[in-house]
Amino acid sequence: MPTNLTRRGFLGAAGLAGAASVAAGGLSAETSPKGSKTGAVKIIGVCCSHRKGKSTVSSMQVCLEAAKRVDKRIEVELIDLAGMEIDGSLAAGVPLAPGKKDDFPPLVPKLADPKVAGIIIGTPVYFGNMSSRCKAFLVRCMDFRKNDFALRNKVAGVLAVGGSRNGGQELTIQSVQAALFCQQLIIVGESRPGSHPGATVWSGKEKGDVSKDELGMASAESLGRRVAETALLVQ
Repeated sequence: MPTNLTRRGFLGAAGLAGAASVAAGGLSAETSPKGSKTGAVKIIGVCCSHRKGKSTVSSMQVCLEAAKRVDKRIEVELIDLAGMEIDGSLAAGVPLAPGKKDDFPPLVPKLADPKVAGIIIGTPVYFGNMSSRCKAFLVRCMDFRKNDFALRNKVAGVLAVGGSRNGGQELTIQSVQAALFCQQLIIVGESRPGSHPGATVWSGKEKGDVSKDELGMASAESLGRRVAETALLVQ
């Protein structure tokens, strides 16, 4: 680099170089043509609520539908952990009690599949943090670290559902993100214009009907778009 190039000049040059790359054919996810199903990219939403099919699932569905609309190549799948037995103690080498079943192993090949380019974690908020089911799931993801960081370079986002508008959603998002960073995942937040850490949904606006939370639904859609856009760029 020339010695007379200032930091501002360097950044400007880098920006021009990036623009030239796009002009040469490196289209972003936002400007790429809507392709066919060739080279399909999958995004999985994992819901970590204890309540099956409730607010977290409804919010995740909005998030995944927004991701799907980004490009025809995007495929989505929702995994609801409610009702599953996810035992976090297994990550510490504590064996299961005789006859006890754990439902995490079937999730391993599903999440590690090379076709899966994006993972969105959804959790309700309990006392400013994730659900115990979400914590157990993230702890069990130790299996991926031990397997040569099998989730490395997949894109990840986080959605949190709280019982009040400011009910600890962002604290919860940051807590989940801290665990995801340890997997060498690529962590993203919302897309423009919000660009917040993740989707923050309020389940108490109208008796648990998250669809009435316009701000929360907008943030869920924004997160879905950003995960999809980034997944396409990485792929």
